[in-house]
Amino acid sequence: MTRLRRFTLGLTLAVSLIAVAVATHTVWLVWMGESLVRAQPPEKADIVVVLGGETRGRRILHAAELVRQGYAPRVLVSGAGYLYGAHESELAVQYAVQQGCDPNIFIKFKHPATSTSDEALFVVPELRRLHVRKYLLVTSNYHTRRAGLIFRSVAPDLEAVVVSSEDAYLPVNSWWKNREPRKVFFDESIKTIANYMGI
Repeated sequence: MTRLRRFTLGLTLAVSLIAVAVATHTVWLVWMGESLVRAQPPEKADIVVVLGGETRGRRILHAAELVRQGYAPRVLVSGAGYLYGAHESELAVQYAVQQGCDPNIFIKFKHPATSTSDEALFVVPELRRLHVRKYLLVTSNYHTRRAGLIFRSVAPDLEAVVVSSEDAYLPVNSWWKNREPRKVFFDESIKTIANYMGI
């Protein structure tokens, strides 16, 4: 085979692959978004755990709704630090109460963690102290796979049911179309890869 023929064949193959990628981009982009989501339907549990790091109130309101529906009697509100002098868990509970939620269902759990891995190291001992055997872990949809992996690795003896707060941070069918979901996708993808690599 001549050099020109090999070049032509290689160019044809490259153009064909690009054409296939372009023609099927929606399929694999949706798959990439879905790869971050691993949520489960709620089940009866001892407690609901709301992970910190979300400031729009969707996680804590969904947790309160799970209690209202009878899935668990109370909510452990994990908070990862201070915002304008107030702890995140305090602000979250305050917001939920302003939205009409019963203040008596919430347990404010303050800790200094700034990552999901560190958060699990604080939350799991508290779950053990509360004699929890099964818990609902509420977080944003894009965070469900990674959060579930982390919490289950820290406490394989406890049963974690990971529930999405049903927010729109990562619309898996269209995340690449807008700037904020793109940022969420790439940030969470990097963190997920880092977790798999143990860094």
